[in-house]
Amino acid sequence: MTGQDRPGLIGRDRARLWHPYAPASPDLPLWEVEAADGVRLRLRGEDGIRHEVVDAMSSWWSVIHGYRNPVLDAAARRQLESFSHVMFGGLTHAPAVELAERLVDMAPSAPGRPGLERVFLADSGSVAVEVALKLALQFQSTSGHPLRQRFLSIRGGYHGDTFAAMGVCDPVDGMHSAFPGLLAGNVFAPRPPAAASATPETVGAWASVLADIAAAHSGELAAIIVEPLLQGAGGMHAYPPECLNVLRNVADRHGLLLIFDEIATGFGRTGELFAADHAGVVPDIMCVGKALTGGYLTLAAMLCTGEIASTVSRGQAGALLHGPTFMGNPLACAVANASLGIIGDGGWRADVARIGAGLETGLAPALALEAVRDVRTIGAVGVIELHNAVDVTAVTAAAIRQGVWVRPFRNLVYTMPPYISTAADIEQITAGMTAAVAEVHGRVVHERVPARAGGAA
Repeated sequence: MTGQDRPGLIGRDRARLWHPYAPASPDLPLWEVEAADGVRLRLRGEDGIRHEVVDAMSSWWSVIHGYRNPVLDAAARRQLESFSHVMFGGLTHAPAVELAERLVDMAPSAPGRPGLERVFLADSGSVAVEVALKLALQFQSTSGHPLRQRFLSIRGGYHGDTFAAMGVCDPVDGMHSAFPGLLAGNVFAPRPPAAASATPETVGAWASVLADIAAAHSGELAAIIVEPLLQGAGGMHAYPPECLNVLRNVADRHGLLLIFDEIATGFGRTGELFAADHAGVVPDIMCVGKALTGGYLTLAAMLCTGEIASTVSRGQAGALLHGPTFMGNPLACAVANASLGIIGDGGWRADVARIGAGLETGLAPALALEAVRDVRTIGAVGVIELHNAVDVTAVTAAAIRQGVWVRPFRNLVYTMPPYISTAADIEQITAGMTAAVAEVHGRVVHERVPARAGGAA
């Protein structure tokens, strides 16, 4: 593309492309990415002005090792020299087998609890959730419970944009109203209390309500599905680890499967390898994605116990009824193995702790802004919550002027930075987020006591 063509790129985009959660031909500002390296993006706006920004979003939480990572680049090149894709029906290959073995070895485990032994490779997080829900239904039917056709979820959850996944998202803040009559009528319990303000009494009260709802619907429920410890796109709500034990006990009591959606929380983001590890709880089914390939290629996985796999395999269908064209894509699997190899070295734990401390310190001044309701952190996640909806366009532009890329939503300005972010990067992110909120939404009114990690949503 010549220099003369480049200024028209965003206009050409508007004429042909459709962006997520946006109208066709949006009036919202767009920035062209000209280059990406490490934790930085080089952007060019419609006005032709260039900005170098720190990517505070890890490209929707996936680029945990940074852009142009030499280990991941090399893995992709090596696989391209052999083959980039083959169908997974009737064929197999080393990258997929190695990836399944790695995932099983890394999965949550506990003494006396069946481990996650079988892996189904999918193309995206939403598809992994679809597969998990299908699996639960097939398992219950084969086990002699064909009426167990619904799911128990919790308010504030988000599990993806495909139809079954939408059906277990929050029924009010999700997309149920846009598709009346088409989404399954599932059962919802209140969201758990916020981690920062929870007490044994509030957790106990929530557990009692959850238990009552599960008991009332147990004959029609196949599984419980939740995002463990941190609800992401539903509001960045952190809740206490002991709630995962409650969910495990309720599922066992009523013969329900427990599904953990670790697509956003997996691979270290909350400070443990998986959010489930904070409580030592092992789910029956677990979904992973996003950071699985370090943000290089789209890939997700569904893991389940051996009992579930064998039960469904001897059912009437004789198979799990799903099979994506790009299932087990060798190129994606090879990069995922390289990404998990970096995770396996263990350095992520110190990185996440360091980032978390920097976020907690750096975002605390935002509490002095009149528009800010709460500031909270968990692992390598930092959130500024406003009283009212964020002016997404204005805050995004203001943050770019501060050298930071964020993508706010609802009333939240948040960050999930790459694990390779330095202390200076985190300082720039937190200062830029606070300055952007201050510029667009408010003024300093007084000092407040900083919220503890895992504050209320």
